Amino acid sequence: MKSIRTTLIAAALLASLANLGMAATDPAQTPDNNRSARMEKMHSKMGERHAQHLAELKNKLNLEAGQEAAWLTFSQTMQRPALSVSKLDFKAMDNLTTPQRIDQMQAHKAQRDLQMQKHAEATKAFYAGLNPLQQKVFDAETLKSMKHFKGGRHASHRHEGHH
Repeated sequence: MKSIRTTLIAAALLASLANLGMAATDPAQTPDNNRSARMEKMHSKMGERHAQHLAELKNKLNLEAGQEAAWLTFSQTMQRPALSVSKLDFKAMDNLTTPQRIDQMQAHKAQRDLQMQKHAEATKAFYAGLNPLQQKVFDAETLKSMKHFKGGRHASHRHEGHH
């Protein structure tokens, strides 16, 4: 638990420092507006890539008609959360004490953990309805996806020049 707290505090400090270093390219826009627009654009692109990966997975699984309802439930559960749900509002933390900030970060982590639990349950339920060949395909595809998260970010995308 101590290492999680340390990691969250370090992440918050790094994000705060990064925010200090950003300058607006347009004097009419504030750094926060620029950052917000960039984050929304990045989140949108991530959502598009996620939808594309789901479509590719569905195609590779070659689902039978009776599996379509399970796929729909699975894919809806796997949708990326809205930006406002997944975002930790550092600006709102300006007026908080350090212990209050830590509490906010822990609440944010709990929310993310709950989302991950929903994804895990949906994945296991969907997987149980696949035939053995489809399960092999699913295993191979999800292993490939999990390798992208090695090191906490999309490690293989960094090496391929994708961000």
